[in-house]
Amino acid sequence: MTTGHDLPSARVRTLERIVEHDQTWGRMAARYGVTNPVPPWKSSLDAMCDALDEEGATLPVLTRRDDEDRLSRDVYGSLPHPENQLVALAHSLVTRHVIDEAELADRLAAVRARLDAAGA
Repeated sequence: MTTGHDLPSARVRTLERIVEHDQTWGRMAARYGVTNPVPPWKSSLDAMCDALDEEGATLPVLTRRDDEDRLSRDVYGSLPHPENQLVALAHSLVTRHVIDEAELADRLAAVRARLDAAGA
């Protein structure tokens, strides 16, 4: 298992592609004609963080928050907030084997397909 110290050096290719392609809410909202400045996934992100904080068994609260702060700053600093928070949390969960990177990639592809179908 990856330790908190090793998290910034662990590569998560799926998330690296998000950064490489500058997939930020502002760009994506403009592309799909969405005017809401708050990403629709922000409430889900907040709820997930709250649930992880409450559960604490898999990833203690302070560890998760420290991971998120370090990754947001050191690895995903080029992304605006809350994108850097979302990607940092995903990175932490993937490298700690709480979620599988292949499943994350599949879910992202499914969301992209729905967006593309709606925008066509």
